[in-house]
Amino acid sequence: MIHTKIVATLGPATDSEEMIRQLIDGGVDIFRLNFSHGTLEQHAATYRRICKVREQMDALVAVMGDLCGPKIRVDPIEDDVFEISRGETLEIFAEHRVGSADGVSTNRPELVREVKAGHRLLIDDGAVRLRVKESHDDHLICTCEVGGEIRTRKGINCPDSDLEMSALTDKDIEDLEWAVEARLDYIALSFVRSAKDLHELRERLPLDDEMRVVAKIETVHAIRYLNDIIEASDVILVARGDLGVEMDLARVPILQKKIVRACQNAAKPCIVATQMLQSMVESPVATRAEVSDVANAILDKTDCVMLSAETSVGTYPLESVETLTKTAQYTEEDLRLRNRASRIDANLTMRRVTTAVAHGASLLARELDAKLVAVWTGTGNTARLLSKTRLGVPVIGLSKDAHVCRRMAMYFGVTPICMERHRDVLQMLREVDDALLQRNLVKPNDLIVVVAGTRLEHQGATNALFIHLVSDGDEFTPVFR
Repeated sequence: MIHTKIVATLGPATDSEEMIRQLIDGGVDIFRLNFSHGTLEQHAATYRRICKVREQMDALVAVMGDLCGPKIRVDPIEDDVFEISRGETLEIFAEHRVGSADGVSTNRPELVREVKAGHRLLIDDGAVRLRVKESHDDHLICTCEVGGEIRTRKGINCPDSDLEMSALTDKDIEDLEWAVEARLDYIALSFVRSAKDLHELRERLPLDDEMRVVAKIETVHAIRYLNDIIEASDVILVARGDLGVEMDLARVPILQKKIVRACQNAAKPCIVATQMLQSMVESPVATRAEVSDVANAILDKTDCVMLSAETSVGTYPLESVETLTKTAQYTEEDLRLRNRASRIDANLTMRRVTTAVAHGASLLARELDAKLVAVWTGTGNTARLLSKTRLGVPVIGLSKDAHVCRRMAMYFGVTPICMERHRDVLQMLREVDDALLQRNLVKPNDLIVVVAGTRLEHQGATNALFIHLVSDGDEFTPVFR
């Protein structure tokens, strides 16, 4: 069992009950529904399949919806494509029109008023690069610096421009309403520029909604306001695709490490995504560089690695998941040998008692060489804190709420178990023993650390540590607190 969590994007290659079942067996913890492709009806059908399969398998697999965000795209072009060469001029008009080599428009007319002379416009992930020569009220005059094909609906990145646009499009709002109604576990916001974008998203969530917010870091502006974004989000996703378009590609590896480290310090889960095993879209074997990329992300202490095209449209989705699993197994073994457990930051904006108890549990587990740490949680927060310590032993997240258990599927090293909690401490420990023994997670007389709260009616009331020897039921070992 690996501790690194795997996110797999579902698509035409995997959108069946049998493939979903095989992906779960292969080690997938979170399924991603990419709203940039397909219709809501198709996503709803996929979600029903996921729910059916995970119920049949009794699998606590989470589901993350990924909003499109305010992506700027080229309007329709005559014959769908034209070629532009370096040094040629191209006009971009505010008024919608059918494009040609003489000029194009975009799905965002305001663009021409917000982009200034000297700014770059990158089309199709930077395959075509333009520089704005002149800026007018109704059009831009651009010079081509890198030529290529410009096609209908290709994306445009504006790394030098501070665009005044909402974080949510009309389509995003419709998709978000469905995600709330369906009770997805996570919702990801694309092209986040500042914490304000996340606040705008949260304002559209019901007050009692349990869905957690994932901020995708893929713009230059997001890097500028990274700490504020991390504080305003529940999870961070390093979207290396657009990030590598908006800035020098050589900067991305260091920025990835910086983002993962900032998430570690803030005790927030982090996902590393984009082209983790891109060659496996068409090949059954990954490249050495790809495997090294995955291993380095795990060594940097990312919580999750994500597959996109590899599992949504690729020819070898199961083999891709298997490659991630094997790479994680060997990498995590090296991490355990190093035994570099992390300290929980005392300045975290969490309840001080909860933070102290989680830190104490990590110290006890290491000092006593505990088999595992079992933590009772009403929200998943204590399990999340423990996951960031990288104990080297499993953290078992116990909760009566299936939604909270699925949420914990995102947390590194945390195995969720859904069960009721008995009010009596001794009976609670007996039932924990039974649950762990049934799943072959422990053996009788194994030493474990149990984290719990003594006030069950209060959320966030984690205040007790138990050093406990597992009993097989015949004799119950005394508890030490």
